[in-house]
Amino acid sequence: MDRSERFYKIDQMLRERRMVPLGDFLDTLGVSRATFKRDLEYLRDRYNAPIEWDREAGGYRLAKEVAGGPGYELPGLWFNAGEIHALLTMQHLLKGLEPGLLTPHVQPLLTRLEKLLAGEGAAGGIAPDEIERRIRIIRIAARPTKLEFFELAATAVLKRLRLQATYWARSSNETTERVLSPQRLVFYRGNWYLDAWCHLRNGLRSFSVDGVRTARLLDAGLGEDAAAKEVPPADLDAALASGYGIFSGRKTTWATLRFSKQAARWVAAEEWHPEQNCRTEPDGSYVMELPYSEDPELVMDILRHGADVEVLAPAHLRERVREVLTHALKQYR
Repeated sequence: MDRSERFYKIDQMLRERRMVPLGDFLDTLGVSRATFKRDLEYLRDRYNAPIEWDREAGGYRLAKEVAGGPGYELPGLWFNAGEIHALLTMQHLLKGLEPGLLTPHVQPLLTRLEKLLAGEGAAGGIAPDEIERRIRIIRIAARPTKLEFFELAATAVLKRLRLQATYWARSSNETTERVLSPQRLVFYRGNWYLDAWCHLRNGLRSFSVDGVRTARLLDAGLGEDAAAKEVPPADLDAALASGYGIFSGRKTTWATLRFSKQAARWVAAEEWHPEQNCRTEPDGSYVMELPYSEDPELVMDILRHGADVEVLAPAHLRERVREVLTHALKQYR
């Protein structure tokens, strides 16, 4: 937490509670007593913060401001990187909603969100259109999803109904008719996926929602088996969350990748998988070990680094990357 964040946290704690013990400040802010004292003096001197120590109560509080005296207010509201990313992403998603049942409920939320981003009630507030011009959330390689199919998938997930769908798989370029028992929707790298029990394959699969060509909910009133098969969360995670990225599964293999000293400056700050193991070698290169199940997505991320990465293991992944690179080289001969 940087100094500006501490100022707002101190202000928040004092406004939410009538009295705040010193220990609560130190635990929440994660600073020493001396640093906290310096922060208090700065708030008092620069922003006229009426913070006083109450010896009897054993804590700090905001005193009443003197009429006609200098007012106390922190400078314009600001957010840390994580907060502003979350708020702007929420704003982007809300603006992208098509007209529908949620419209009258979403608009007040969007209006409030814009006011929050503008620093409502704080000095130096910034207009929402200025924020949109100066700070951008860029989604790369996001594929459009037809609203009707997404709504059906969401309804099936929440109401625990089976979904009959015609699905086109990019990997095989095949279109099949399937009955699915949806388990959850996943938003991953700018695209929506449906984790479901596939009654055609008799197993758990992850489906790209934009690959759905036709869909309908099964209806018990028509004599159809409409109730979705339930899969325990632990089994769902074991099957679809253990390997690398969206192409995961129960049978995982560990990959070992070595990045050049130059690439390490970026890769060392990235998380490719929650269970990855990484180390920096004496020569400055960076070694990453991570589990994966299917290799298409992992291969794409490896190729993104070109000559700055080498697959050390397993042998079949190394061979797969070599084949792709060899085929790519033929395109330039």
